[in-house]
Amino acid sequence: MKPLLSKTTKPFIIYVLIVLSISVPVYYFVVDFIWQEELDEHNTIVAEKTSYDFNQANMNDDEIQQNITLWNKIQPGTNIEKISTNQIKPDSIFTIEKYKPFSTDKKIERYRCLKKVVYIKNVPYLFTIETNIEETEDTVMIIGLITGFFFLLIVMGLFILNRRLSKTIWEPFRNTLEKLKKFNLNSNDKIDFLKTDTKEFEDLNESLRKLIDHSVSVYATQKEFTENASHELQTPLAILKNKLDILLQSKDLTEKQYEIAEEMNRALTRSSRINKNLLLLAKIENNQFENFDIQLDELVQQCFETLQEHFQQKNISVSSFINSKVKAIGNAALTEVLINNLLVNAIRHTPNSGIIKIKLNENLFQVYNSGTQKLNSDLLFKRFSRFSSDNNGSGLGLAIIKEICRFHHWEIGYSFENDFHIFSVKF
Repeated sequence: MKPLLSKTTKPFIIYVLIVLSISVPVYYFVVDFIWQEELDEHNTIVAEKTSYDFNQANMNDDEIQQNITLWNKIQPGTNIEKISTNQIKPDSIFTIEKYKPFSTDKKIERYRCLKKVVYIKNVPYLFTIETNIEETEDTVMIIGLITGFFFLLIVMGLFILNRRLSKTIWEPFRNTLEKLKKFNLNSNDKIDFLKTDTKEFEDLNESLRKLIDHSVSVYATQKEFTENASHELQTPLAILKNKLDILLQSKDLTEKQYEIAEEMNRALTRSSRINKNLLLLAKIENNQFENFDIQLDELVQQCFETLQEHFQQKNISVSSFINSKVKAIGNAALTEVLINNLLVNAIRHTPNSGIIKIKLNENLFQVYNSGTQKLNSDLLFKRFSRFSSDNNGSGLGLAIIKEICRFHHWEIGYSFENDFHIFSVKF
């Protein structure tokens, strides 16, 4: 997970770096091109001015020739040569590379050259001039260093400004997020978000207020319904069961009537159990439980001892590997339901004289029971899914286990290995 600040700053820095990298060769070629253009213009001006000065001077042909000879000796990089009319060619501009003359430095340098025909006293002369192109690479390097300096300045400034601005601009958002983290539906406290002049944050706060108010209202309605249902539905069911128990004790019933009453009693018992389990699921989904430190090894041991009679009825061989002082954060009542449901589910689906293993350590609780075929994992934890002909259960045991694990942020898993069904709960 990365903060929003780094996600916005990083692409900008990468973009600027790419632009800077592209700009360096562009600088090189642009500067080199401009300098060559300037040198070409300079060489042309020198040639034209030289011919102009010779034409303006009051000299005869011998004096002109003497001055040209002197010019060629003392002026480096230039040459004036008399040509015939047949030798006249268009002006040419080109670049050559050679060692620097009159220097011990043997470095090859570039020269911009111009060959131009000029007329002195109406006589054609070939004027040749070579001008050294100054080190473009050094200039570009200097420009690159300056650009890099300003790039670093921009990045550092951007980083510092973003950090400082984020403390003020994002403060309302952080305040909203912190209050949402502490919000609990079980408490009736209202959230008062920090006032802000940023439109987007104010719109967010307003939307959250409406959403929270609606959620609180729905939660209160559901909670009221589950509380009413737990009282109002259980009472008539208990009365019906009590009346049926009295009826079953009557000696005036025929055998047929007794069978019908017994079936009604079983159905009523199952309906009462389903009602209780559905109410428990509703309470779990509505987060109507609190979490505390619980002693897992003691809970497992208590449930194990409570079900000893059921193990004996089916002649099940039971082995337990329970570490001591295993603790977890959760709701003790829900955890007891989870352990009990896993053990009852194992007993119900283990054949007579089968095997059940119980394991508990600091991170994992496992229940093994012998079997012959792997169960369908896709339907395993769905409500009212059945994998046997046993109708005594409510069909909600594994669904309740799944919801309890979700409430505690635990992980429930199922596997089938070596003819054993294995249910695992990771804390």
